[in-house]
Amino acid sequence: MSGPEQGPEQDRPILRIVRGDPSDEELAALVAVLAAAGSDSEVAPAGPSVSQWAAPVRLVRRAVHPTGWWESVLPR
Repeated sequence: MSGPEQGPEQDRPILRIVRGDPSDEELAALVAVLAAAGSDSEVAPAGPSVSQWAAPVRLVRRAVHPTGWWESVLPR
């Protein structure tokens, strides 16, 4: 045999229409969607983005001045 091995799995069609009569455009759209879903590209996001709205770090206020805590008790 010269070339790739031909087995019983390779003789069957990959996609089979069970019911209906799709147009060529509908089949092309279906094949494009299935090819995109099965690709190994890194287009998909890694995970859901986490909102920082309720992050505990938002509750901590930074000092206005380095000695702001000390100067707050002094008379004006």
